Parts: sequence; C-alpha cells; structure tokens
Amino acid sequence: MGEVKEKKTSKLDETSEEIPGVITTTTSAIHNLLKKTKAQDLINWGRKNSMWFMTQPMGCCGVEMIAAGCAHYDTDRFGIIPRNSPRHADVMIISGYVTKKYLPALKRLWEQMPAPKWVICMGDCSISGGPFYESYSTVQNIDEIFPVDVFIPGCPPRPEALLQGFVELQGKIKAKKDRGTEY
Repeated sequence: MGEVKEKKTSKLDETSEEIPGVITTTTSAIHNLLKKTKAQDLINWGRKNSMWFMTQPMGCCGVEMIAAGCAHYDTDRFGIIPRNSPRHADVMIISGYVTKKYLPALKRLWEQMPAPKWVICMGDCSISGGPFYESYSTVQNIDEIFPVDVFIPGCPPRPEALLQGFVELQGKIKAKKDRGTEY
C-alpha cells in the first residue's frame, strides 16, 4: 500500500545536457503546443515563413528585386523564394511601371495565383506613376486594380527596402490583417 515506485529514466534523459544555442524538443511538447495553438495561427506561421514571390522584373525596380535574391541579400534564408510560375507563387511584386498593354497579362497572372495571395508595390512608378505620371501608355492607381498589401517607396528602392516590405507583410499575415485572405 505504501509502495514507492521508482521513476524510470531513459538513457536519453541521462545523457542529454543543455547545449547553448540548440533547442531540443519532445513529441509530447509538440503535442502540447498543438493543443494550445489555434490551427489558423499555425497555418499563418507556415504562410509567413514560406512566401514565394513571382518573378516579373519590370523597369529599374526589377534590377533591385533580382539583387535582393542574390547572395549578398539572399531572400532564401527567410523562406522568401522566387518562382517563375504564378501557380507556385503567393506574392506578386509589381516592380516598376505597368503599361496599358501589359495590364491584361498582369491581371491574368494574378488570377492564376492560388489563394491566399498578396501584392507588394515596389517603386514610385508602381505606386504613383513616378516620372511616367499621367503618361498616355502607363496605368495609374494600381491599388485600385490589385489589392496592394505593402507599398515600398523609392526610385528605385534598395534591396533592403524590399526585405523590409516582406517583413511588414509577414507581420500582417501573422496578425491576420492582410487583405489576401478572408477570416
């Protein structure tokens, strides 16, 4: 009746030490996390850490967008990966001016992207027209055509600004304040 059972410890418990900078977990800790976390929060965590953007460099800003994916800035380390197909992308970057001739193709690309999807306007040309303001061949007010989530000003904005724009978009996705999804 007054028996005391010994607690059995596994070899893993005996040999594991606290290693600085290394986070270890157990299956039970993962299950507890899933029990306490809302499914939508978990899904948004995955969405914010794997944003694939469609490569369609237009104008001067396109060069800066390409530079952001190169070794010095390396967007891949943040889970921000360029994709060539709209069917694999969830972020459209409108980088530079949009001509009236190109607008139908851009709309078609937007429609081919799976939901949820987001839009980043990069550069003065895409935001307000830049030096092509009220030109006969460029489209004004892109935000009235596409649901823009983040504006990145500059002519052209630096790759660091594009990375900051992605960080802001990640914050909107995490806070569920993005316009790309319906909750």
